[in-house]
Amino acid sequence: MASNDYDVKKLAVIGCGSMGGGMAQLFAENGIHVSLQDPSEETMDGVIASAKKAGVGDKLSKHSDYASLCRSLDTPKVFVWSLPHGSVGDTVLGGLMPYLEKGDIIIDCGNEHWENTERRQGKCVTKGIRYVGCGVSGGYQAARRGPSMCPGADDETLSLVLPTLRKVAAKDPQGNPCVGRVGTGGAGHYCKMIHNGIEHGMMSAIAEAWGIMKTGLGMSLDEMGDVFEQWNAEGELKGTFLIWISRDICRTKDPKTGERVLDSVEDKVVQDYTGEEGTGIWSNTEAVDKHVPAPTLTTAHYLRLASGDRHQRATIQKAFGVGTGKPNDDHTSVFPPQRLEGIPDRAAFLESLRLAVYTACLAAYCQGMIIIDKADKAYHFNVNYAELLQIWRAGCIIQADYISNNLLQPIYAKRSAKAAETNPLYEPDVASDLKRGFPALRTVVAKGVERDHVVPALSATLEYLKYQTSTELPTSFYEAQLDYFGKHMYDKKGDDEAGKPETGKHHFEWKPA
Repeated sequence: MASNDYDVKKLAVIGCGSMGGGMAQLFAENGIHVSLQDPSEETMDGVIASAKKAGVGDKLSKHSDYASLCRSLDTPKVFVWSLPHGSVGDTVLGGLMPYLEKGDIIIDCGNEHWENTERRQGKCVTKGIRYVGCGVSGGYQAARRGPSMCPGADDETLSLVLPTLRKVAAKDPQGNPCVGRVGTGGAGHYCKMIHNGIEHGMMSAIAEAWGIMKTGLGMSLDEMGDVFEQWNAEGELKGTFLIWISRDICRTKDPKTGERVLDSVEDKVVQDYTGEEGTGIWSNTEAVDKHVPAPTLTTAHYLRLASGDRHQRATIQKAFGVGTGKPNDDHTSVFPPQRLEGIPDRAAFLESLRLAVYTACLAAYCQGMIIIDKADKAYHFNVNYAELLQIWRAGCIIQADYISNNLLQPIYAKRSAKAAETNPLYEPDVASDLKRGFPALRTVVAKGVERDHVVPALSATLEYLKYQTSTELPTSFYEAQLDYFGKHMYDKKGDDEAGKPETGKHHFEWKPA
């Protein structure tokens, strides 16, 4: 069947939680009949009730078993999955297999690990079944109104599914859909995984800035909302999704109590503990495995881990002689952040804070893109970087108009498919922005550290810029230690012109055995 003749009129959505249920209604609004399947009949009923309110209730039906579900579909059958990562997808695929035929299509829209995706693609291809690993970003609201979609599969399969995905994907300011040919195999889920790593780095930097404004400058939530609105309206952070929602978070009140919702939110990010999300862990594992320094991403994740176990933090406080060891104790910190001193011009400092946040966000993007570049070579993903950046133009959490459109798009548009590597840090425009942001980042981190503020992503970015731009690191002493006790060899100064990561040629017998 030619791709331009393929018009999906029916599909099944398996997994009808907040993401799957939203996408089901979105497909229905675009004229596609959706057959629902979920272990919870109550969940399916909720989706259908919501669809009826939107005027598309007649486009949805629910099914309690795979046989009924598959009978409701056309040939070839099309399935959209929105499942938890891990073994659930294997269980669902095993249950579907008796009903699948050559040419059927599975579009896995969960946050699945890319290796699971490729394993299932291998299992399906021998049966003639098409399996697309499609990362979906934007959260449950975007799933309902138009998400950013990151599909990976062979070219022929992508040609079949893209017309349908383009109907429902988010649109950029020019009306172009934020979906495209990301690459082959597990490329879609891999790039979405790194998207989430970048997201964590950006979120941490913004949260750290909020903490500085709140405690360090004594600003009200209204004042902070105004600052975020200004940052989102102009300059390098213009059109940055996480800045835009920060404005709303500062301003929103609970209509029942009249109190700010943010004032009641506990400092506890638990997704890594509850198993809801694995992408943050995997993205950091990939960074280490590919030998890519990604401290903005990694340190942000450590903050999440510390945040999630509030009980542990409270117990540690008690060991340090503060509090009772109970998480709801009034004692909040062994080293409480203090009001910043020596800030004669608050407007100037806020401008430094804005530039510091931008610099950390740009560094997070660079680190993520370098990881993808390394993985592209190692796993033969054939990543289309121009398409990937288009996918991140709208509907996704890391949407940052200036970074993706003004800085990165021109770099990757001219990139050769045979390029040995593409590293944003090699590019003069990126280097210029990071260099310009360095003094502001140093000012903010110095003030924060001096007054005991929690600034891990900002400070990690500062260190990253220092050691990634230096050819005179203290690691010469580190290398000497390795040679002393382990005969690990070293290069002599002036002998290593290329500077590649290769074993040195020299050993010195520091101490006779």
